[in-house]
Amino acid sequence: MVELTAPAPRVPARAAARTRLNALITRVGVGSVTGFIGTSTAGVAVSRGLIAALMGAAGRMPRGASVVQVRDGGVVGEWVYGAGVDRRSETAVLYLHGSAYMMCSPGTHRSFVARLSAVLGLPCFVPDYRLAPEHRFPAAADDVDAAWQWMLDRGYEPENLIVAGDSAGGHLTGAFVLNRAADGEPGPAAAVLLSPVVDLTFGLSAQQERRRRDPMITAAAARRLVDLYTRDADLSDRRLALDYHAAADAPPMLIQAGGAEMLSADSRHFASQVSAYGGRADLEVWPGQMHVFQALPRLTPDADAALLRIRDFVADALATSTAIPNENEGVA
Repeated sequence: MVELTAPAPRVPARAAARTRLNALITRVGVGSVTGFIGTSTAGVAVSRGLIAALMGAAGRMPRGASVVQVRDGGVVGEWVYGAGVDRRSETAVLYLHGSAYMMCSPGTHRSFVARLSAVLGLPCFVPDYRLAPEHRFPAAADDVDAAWQWMLDRGYEPENLIVAGDSAGGHLTGAFVLNRAADGEPGPAAAVLLSPVVDLTFGLSAQQERRRRDPMITAAAARRLVDLYTRDADLSDRRLALDYHAAADAPPMLIQAGGAEMLSADSRHFASQVSAYGGRADLEVWPGQMHVFQALPRLTPDADAALLRIRDFVADALATSTAIPNENEGVA
Protein backbone atom coordinates (compact mmCIF):
# COMPACT_ATOMS: atom_id res chain seq x y z
CA MET A 1 0.00 0.00 0.00
CA VAL A 2 1.33 3.42 -0.94
CA GLU A 3 2.59 5.55 1.95
CA LEU A 4 0.62 8.76 1.45
CA THR A 5 3.09 11.07 3.15
CA ALA A 6 6.26 9.53 1.71
CA PRO A 7 8.46 11.84 -0.35
CA ALA A 8 8.12 11.38 -4.08
CA PRO A 9 11.11 9.48 -5.51
CA ARG A 10 12.93 10.34 -8.68
CA VAL A 11 12.13 8.51 -11.90
CA PRO A 12 14.57 5.57 -11.90
CA ALA A 13 17.47 5.65 -14.33
CA ARG A 14 17.02 2.00 -15.32
CA ALA A 15 14.45 -0.75 -15.07
CA ALA A 16 14.63 -3.12 -12.11
CA ALA A 17 14.98 -6.85 -12.76
CA ARG A 18 11.41 -7.42 -11.54
CA THR A 19 10.14 -4.84 -14.03
CA ARG A 20 11.91 -6.52 -16.93
CA LEU A 21 10.63 -9.94 -15.86
CA ASN A 22 7.04 -8.76 -15.66
CA ALA A 23 7.28 -7.23 -19.12
CA LEU A 24 8.60 -10.52 -20.49
CA ILE A 25 5.85 -12.54 -18.81
CA THR A 26 3.22 -10.14 -20.15
CA ARG A 27 4.60 -10.37 -23.66
CA VAL A 28 4.56 -14.18 -23.59
CA GLY A 29 1.17 -14.45 -21.88
CA VAL A 30 -0.94 -11.49 -23.01
CA GLY A 31 0.98 -10.06 -25.93
CA SER A 32 0.99 -13.37 -27.76
CA VAL A 33 -2.81 -13.46 -28.01
CA THR A 34 -3.99 -9.84 -28.35
CA GLY A 35 -3.02 -9.66 -32.00
CA PHE A 36 -5.35 -12.52 -32.82
CA ILE A 37 -8.45 -11.10 -31.13
CA GLY A 38 -10.68 -9.65 -33.82
CA THR A 39 -13.16 -6.80 -33.76
CA SER A 40 -16.31 -8.84 -34.30
CA THR A 41 -18.95 -8.84 -31.59
CA ALA A 42 -17.28 -11.88 -30.06
CA GLY A 43 -13.82 -10.30 -30.35
CA VAL A 44 -14.99 -7.14 -28.60
CA ALA A 45 -16.45 -9.24 -25.79
CA VAL A 46 -13.18 -11.16 -25.42
CA SER A 47 -11.14 -7.92 -25.34
CA ARG A 48 -13.39 -6.43 -22.70
CA GLY A 49 -13.27 -9.54 -20.57
CA LEU A 50 -9.50 -9.87 -20.87
CA ILE A 51 -8.71 -6.33 -19.80
CA ALA A 52 -11.24 -6.49 -16.96
CA ALA A 53 -9.57 -9.66 -15.67
CA LEU A 54 -6.10 -8.11 -15.92
CA MET A 55 -7.14 -4.95 -14.10
CA GLY A 56 -8.79 -7.01 -11.38
CA ALA A 57 -5.75 -9.23 -10.93
CA ALA A 58 -3.23 -6.40 -10.85
CA GLY A 59 -4.87 -4.25 -8.18
CA ARG A 60 -7.40 -4.45 -5.38
CA MET A 61 -9.76 -1.96 -3.77
CA PRO A 62 -7.92 -0.17 -0.96
CA ARG A 63 -9.30 -0.52 2.53
CA GLY A 64 -11.57 2.34 3.54
CA ALA A 65 -12.36 3.47 -0.01
CA SER A 66 -15.97 4.07 -1.05
CA VAL A 67 -17.98 4.57 -4.22
CA VAL A 68 -21.18 6.51 -4.97
CA GLN A 69 -22.98 5.77 -8.22
CA VAL A 70 -24.29 8.70 -10.30
CA ARG A 71 -27.06 8.70 -12.87
CA ASP A 72 -28.18 12.27 -13.46
CA GLY A 73 -29.80 12.92 -16.81
CA GLY A 74 -27.21 12.17 -19.47
CA VAL A 75 -24.33 11.94 -16.99
CA VAL A 76 -23.55 8.44 -15.73
CA GLY A 77 -20.54 7.52 -13.63
CA GLU A 78 -19.31 7.23 -10.09
CA TRP A 79 -17.62 9.19 -7.36
CA VAL A 80 -14.63 7.38 -5.88
CA TYR A 81 -13.31 8.36 -2.47
CA GLY A 82 -10.05 7.12 -1.06
CA ALA A 83 -9.89 6.44 2.68
CA GLY A 84 -10.26 9.66 4.64
CA VAL A 85 -11.06 11.85 1.62
CA ASP A 86 -13.53 14.65 2.36
CA ARG A 87 -16.64 14.21 0.23
CA ARG A 88 -17.40 17.93 0.65
CA SER A 89 -14.07 19.00 -0.83
CA GLU A 90 -14.27 22.01 -3.14
CA THR A 91 -11.43 20.46 -5.17
CA ALA A 92 -11.87 17.31 -7.22
CA VAL A 93 -10.58 15.21 -10.11
CA LEU A 94 -12.41 14.36 -13.33
CA TYR A 95 -10.86 11.02 -14.24
CA LEU A 96 -11.23 9.60 -17.77
CA HIS A 97 -10.52 5.88 -17.95
CA GLY A 98 -8.93 4.05 -20.93
CA SER A 99 -8.80 1.92 -23.11
CA ALA A 100 -9.00 2.03 -26.90
CA TYR A 101 -12.40 3.78 -26.83
CA MET A 102 -14.10 0.37 -26.81
CA MET A 103 -13.52 -1.30 -23.46
CA CYS A 104 -13.13 -0.69 -19.71
CA SER A 105 -15.40 1.28 -17.42
CA PRO A 106 -15.37 3.04 -14.07
CA GLY A 107 -15.61 -0.46 -12.58
CA THR A 108 -12.41 -1.76 -14.17
CA HIS A 109 -10.51 1.31 -12.96
CA ARG A 110 -12.16 1.59 -9.54
CA SER A 111 -9.29 0.24 -7.46
CA PHE A 112 -6.76 2.38 -9.29
CA VAL A 113 -8.83 5.55 -8.99
CA ALA A 114 -9.35 4.81 -5.29
CA ARG A 115 -5.57 4.66 -4.84
CA LEU A 116 -5.20 7.90 -6.79
CA SER A 117 -7.93 9.57 -4.71
CA ALA A 118 -6.22 8.57 -1.47
CA VAL A 119 -2.81 9.81 -2.62
CA LEU A 120 -4.18 13.13 -3.84
CA GLY A 121 -6.59 13.49 -0.92
CA LEU A 122 -9.30 14.40 -3.45
CA PRO A 123 -12.59 12.87 -4.61
CA CYS A 124 -12.57 11.59 -8.18
CA PHE A 125 -15.51 11.52 -10.56
CA VAL A 126 -15.24 8.88 -13.28
CA PRO A 127 -17.79 9.25 -16.09
CA ASP A 128 -19.06 6.07 -17.72
CA TYR A 129 -18.65 7.48 -21.22
CA ARG A 130 -20.13 5.60 -24.14
CA LEU A 131 -17.99 3.04 -25.94
CA ALA A 132 -17.57 1.81 -29.49
CA PRO A 133 -18.65 -0.07 -31.49
CA GLU A 134 -22.07 0.64 -30.04
CA HIS A 135 -21.32 4.37 -29.97
CA ARG A 136 -18.85 5.97 -32.36
CA PHE A 137 -17.17 9.38 -32.39
CA PRO A 138 -18.01 11.89 -30.98
CA ALA A 139 -19.95 10.02 -28.27
CA ALA A 140 -17.08 9.71 -25.78
CA ALA A 141 -15.93 13.31 -26.30
CA ASP A 142 -19.49 14.58 -25.87
CA ASP A 143 -19.81 12.64 -22.62
CA VAL A 144 -16.61 14.18 -21.27
CA ASP A 145 -17.91 17.68 -22.05
CA ALA A 146 -21.17 16.80 -20.31
CA ALA A 147 -19.35 15.48 -17.23
CA TRP A 148 -17.26 18.66 -16.98
CA GLN A 149 -20.34 20.87 -17.22
CA TRP A 150 -22.13 18.68 -14.68
CA MET A 151 -19.32 19.27 -12.19
CA LEU A 152 -19.40 23.02 -12.81
CA ASP A 153 -23.16 23.03 -12.33
CA ARG A 154 -22.61 21.46 -8.92
CA GLY A 155 -20.46 24.35 -7.78
CA TYR A 156 -16.92 23.29 -8.67
CA GLU A 157 -14.73 26.10 -9.99
CA PRO A 158 -12.45 25.25 -12.95
CA GLU A 159 -9.35 26.33 -11.00
CA ASN A 160 -10.21 23.72 -8.36
CA LEU A 161 -10.50 20.83 -10.80
CA ILE A 162 -7.95 18.42 -12.22
CA VAL A 163 -8.58 16.42 -15.39
CA ALA A 164 -6.69 13.15 -15.70
CA GLY A 165 -6.89 10.05 -17.85
CA ASP A 166 -5.06 7.00 -19.10
CA SER A 167 -4.64 5.58 -22.61
CA ALA A 168 -7.71 6.67 -24.64
CA GLY A 169 -8.70 8.64 -21.55
CA GLY A 170 -5.36 10.42 -21.90
CA HIS A 171 -6.31 11.31 -25.48
CA LEU A 172 -9.66 12.64 -24.27
CA THR A 173 -7.82 14.64 -21.59
CA GLY A 174 -5.36 16.18 -24.03
CA ALA A 175 -8.05 17.13 -26.53
CA PHE A 176 -10.27 18.56 -23.80
CA VAL A 177 -7.70 20.91 -22.25
CA LEU A 178 -6.18 22.02 -25.56
CA ASN A 179 -9.57 22.76 -27.12
CA ARG A 180 -10.83 24.69 -24.12
CA ALA A 181 -7.67 26.79 -24.26
CA ALA A 182 -8.21 27.39 -27.98
CA ASP A 183 -11.80 28.49 -27.34
CA GLY A 184 -10.81 30.81 -24.49
CA GLU A 185 -12.88 28.78 -22.03
CA PRO A 186 -11.74 28.27 -18.42
CA GLY A 187 -9.94 24.97 -18.02
CA PRO A 188 -8.77 22.90 -15.08
CA ALA A 189 -5.86 23.77 -12.84
CA ALA A 190 -3.81 20.95 -14.37
CA ALA A 191 -4.03 17.80 -16.45
CA VAL A 192 -2.40 14.40 -15.96
CA LEU A 193 -2.00 12.03 -18.91
CA LEU A 194 -0.96 8.43 -18.27
CA SER A 195 0.29 6.51 -21.32
CA PRO A 196 -1.90 8.67 -23.57
CA VAL A 197 -2.88 7.73 -27.09
CA VAL A 198 -1.96 10.79 -29.15
CA ASP A 199 -1.74 9.58 -32.76
CA LEU A 200 -4.92 7.63 -33.53
CA THR A 201 -3.37 6.28 -36.73
CA PHE A 202 -0.75 4.61 -34.49
CA GLY A 203 1.99 5.73 -36.86
CA LEU A 204 4.17 6.92 -33.97
CA SER A 205 3.58 3.63 -32.19
CA ALA A 206 4.52 1.65 -35.28
CA GLN A 207 7.83 3.52 -35.50
CA GLN A 208 8.52 2.83 -31.83
CA GLU A 209 7.55 -0.81 -32.33
CA ARG A 210 10.34 -1.29 -34.86
CA ARG A 211 12.82 -0.54 -32.08
CA ARG A 212 11.07 -2.47 -29.31
CA ARG A 213 7.92 -4.58 -29.25
CA ASP A 214 5.24 -3.52 -26.77
CA PRO A 215 4.65 -6.33 -24.24
CA MET A 216 0.86 -6.05 -24.44
CA ILE A 217 -0.22 -5.38 -28.02
CA THR A 218 0.96 -4.42 -31.49
CA ALA A 219 0.32 -1.06 -33.12
CA ALA A 220 -1.77 -2.71 -35.84
CA ALA A 221 -3.99 -4.52 -33.34
CA ALA A 222 -4.44 -1.36 -31.25
CA ARG A 223 -5.43 0.63 -34.31
CA ARG A 224 -8.08 -1.94 -35.23
CA LEU A 225 -9.65 -1.46 -31.81
CA VAL A 226 -9.64 2.35 -31.94
CA ASP A 227 -11.00 2.24 -35.49
CA LEU A 228 -14.24 0.94 -34.00
CA TYR A 229 -14.68 4.43 -32.54
CA THR A 230 -13.24 6.57 -35.33
CA ARG A 231 -14.67 4.71 -38.34
CA ASP A 232 -16.30 7.16 -40.78
CA ALA A 233 -15.07 10.10 -38.70
CA ASP A 234 -12.93 12.96 -40.01
CA LEU A 235 -9.56 12.24 -38.40
CA SER A 236 -8.61 15.90 -38.78
CA ASP A 237 -11.32 16.87 -36.29
CA ARG A 238 -9.60 18.61 -33.38
CA ARG A 239 -11.11 16.17 -30.91
CA LEU A 240 -9.21 13.40 -32.71
CA ALA A 241 -6.10 15.06 -34.16
CA LEU A 242 -4.82 17.19 -31.29
CA ASP A 243 -4.31 20.89 -32.01
CA TYR A 244 -1.43 22.39 -30.02
CA HIS A 245 -1.63 26.00 -31.20
CA ALA A 246 -3.19 27.25 -27.95
CA ALA A 247 -0.94 25.18 -25.69
CA ALA A 248 0.50 28.33 -24.10
CA ASP A 249 -2.96 29.02 -22.65
CA ALA A 250 -3.53 25.44 -21.47
CA PRO A 251 -2.92 24.35 -17.88
CA PRO A 252 0.32 22.62 -16.89
CA MET A 253 0.36 18.95 -17.84
CA LEU A 254 2.15 15.91 -16.47
CA ILE A 255 2.69 12.99 -18.84
CA GLN A 256 3.82 9.61 -17.57
CA ALA A 257 4.57 6.63 -19.81
CA GLY A 258 6.33 3.31 -19.59
CA GLY A 259 9.63 2.85 -21.40
CA ALA A 260 8.59 -0.57 -22.69
CA GLU A 261 5.36 0.56 -24.31
CA MET A 262 4.91 1.74 -27.86
CA LEU A 263 2.89 4.75 -26.66
CA SER A 264 6.03 6.21 -25.12
CA ALA A 265 6.51 7.69 -28.60
CA ASP A 266 3.10 9.36 -28.37
CA SER A 267 3.97 10.80 -24.96
CA ARG A 268 7.25 12.22 -26.22
CA HIS A 269 5.50 13.74 -29.24
CA PHE A 270 2.76 15.28 -27.12
CA ALA A 271 5.22 16.81 -24.66
CA SER A 272 7.42 18.20 -27.41
CA GLN A 273 4.47 19.77 -29.25
CA VAL A 274 3.01 21.36 -26.12
CA SER A 275 6.43 22.79 -25.27
CA ALA A 276 7.02 23.99 -28.84
CA TYR A 277 3.83 26.05 -28.68
CA GLY A 278 4.69 27.60 -25.33
CA GLY A 279 2.88 25.29 -22.94
CA ARG A 280 4.14 23.31 -19.97
CA ALA A 281 4.36 19.54 -20.31
CA ASP A 282 6.39 17.61 -17.75
CA LEU A 283 7.33 14.26 -19.30
CA GLU A 284 8.30 11.16 -17.31
CA VAL A 285 9.21 7.94 -19.11
CA TRP A 286 9.68 5.17 -16.56
CA PRO A 287 12.29 2.64 -17.74
CA GLY A 288 10.98 -0.81 -18.59
CA GLN A 289 7.42 -0.09 -17.50
CA MET A 290 4.34 -1.19 -19.40
CA HIS A 291 1.17 0.57 -20.49
CA VAL A 292 -0.58 2.33 -17.56
CA PHE A 293 1.77 0.70 -15.05
CA GLN A 294 0.40 3.03 -12.37
CA ALA A 295 -2.68 0.78 -12.22
CA LEU A 296 -0.60 -2.36 -11.63
CA PRO A 297 0.66 -2.17 -8.01
CA ARG A 298 0.90 -5.96 -7.68
CA LEU A 299 3.35 -6.05 -10.58
CA THR A 300 5.63 -3.13 -9.81
CA PRO A 301 6.51 -0.87 -6.85
CA ASP A 302 6.93 1.94 -9.38
CA ALA A 303 3.12 2.11 -9.56
CA ASP A 304 2.99 3.73 -6.13
CA ALA A 305 6.11 5.80 -6.75
CA ALA A 306 4.52 7.31 -9.85
CA LEU A 307 1.39 8.25 -7.89
CA LEU A 308 3.52 10.16 -5.39
CA ARG A 309 4.98 12.20 -8.22
CA ILE A 310 1.45 12.89 -9.51
CA ARG A 311 0.53 14.00 -5.97
CA ASP A 312 3.27 16.61 -5.86
CA PHE A 313 2.56 17.86 -9.37
CA VAL A 314 -1.15 18.29 -8.62
CA ALA A 315 -0.50 19.98 -5.29
CA ASP A 316 1.84 22.51 -6.91
CA ALA A 317 -0.60 23.17 -9.75
CA LEU A 318 -3.54 23.72 -7.40
CA ALA A 319 -1.50 26.04 -5.20
CA THR A 320 -0.51 28.09 -8.23
CA SER A 321 -4.01 28.11 -9.70
CA THR A 322 -5.75 29.28 -6.55
CA ALA A 323 -3.07 31.90 -5.92
CA ILE A 324 -3.83 33.64 -9.23
CA PRO A 325 -6.60 36.25 -8.76
CA ASN A 326 -9.73 35.71 -10.83
CA GLU A 327 -9.63 38.42 -13.49
CA ASN A 328 -13.43 38.67 -13.34
CA GLU A 329 -13.45 39.21 -9.57
CA GLY A 330 -15.16 42.43 -8.63
CA VAL A 331 -16.67 42.97 -12.08
CA ALA A 332 -20.34 43.90 -11.90
